Amino acid sequence: MGVRCVAIRACGGVLQRALSLHTAHATKDMENLFQLVRNIVPALTSSKKHKGQDGRIGIVGGCQEYTGAPYFAGISALKVGADLTHVFCAREAAPVIKSYSPELIVHPVLDSSNAVEEVEKWLPRLHALVVGPGLGRDDLLLNNVRGILESTKARDIPVVIDADGLWLVAQQPALIHGYHKAILTPNHVEFSRLWEAVLSSPMDSNDLRGSTLKLSQALGNITVVQKGEQDLISNGQQAPAHSWWLPGAPAHSQGSVTVRPSRSTGALQPLLT
Repeated sequence: MGVRCVAIRACGGVLQRALSLHTAHATKDMENLFQLVRNIVPALTSSKKHKGQDGRIGIVGGCQEYTGAPYFAGISALKVGADLTHVFCAREAAPVIKSYSPELIVHPVLDSSNAVEEVEKWLPRLHALVVGPGLGRDDLLLNNVRGILESTKARDIPVVIDADGLWLVAQQPALIHGYHKAILTPNHVEFSRLWEAVLSSPMDSNDLRGSTLKLSQALGNITVVQKGEQDLISNGQQAPAHSWWLPGAPAHSQGSVTVRPSRSTGALQPLLT
């Protein structure tokens, strides 16, 4: 019995120290999270602003199969400080996306024959656009998005391209070549696809920093954010910088948007306005 009691006390001490260490780490992670939120969310310091002055964002994406990604992109933009978010999606996706939140303004026009004209009506009111979440690869949708991107560039509007928007760019890199108000946000697979389409040579997987720099330069020095455990960001003129996120917080796939604490495609847009 004596040996058993000693063993139980020893185990209890180990568990207590482990729990204390876990609590300390959890507290530190929470402090890091709060600091990230403070850095991203705009301060509400002006009583003179009216609705819409802190960001009007357009999301281009959403089809019958993928409705979650455009919702997450749009709601993330609102949560980090944007005032209004418009989602331009296919007709069958609209009721589903609208049901997720009454805060999103949903336009069921992306698969219509006059989709480009319908979106063009709203472009003068938007500060930034994100293209790709939940887009899918239907030829009609991709062709309409191609026209929307051309109109976006003509109006000099900042644009973030993700998910199947990157697939479209891989098919036609000239679509965004040299447009310095574009940001591409590929994951590893999407980055490899872009590399093969643009550079037509094997990528050195042991030199991700160099590869990010070279792809950005090959696309006319547009900003590339290669997502991973440590994100790499380059505008083709400087060596890629690292971006770190919460330790131990994995990225989760939500349709065709990657979501982590303090990171989603939609969260980039208010920072561009």
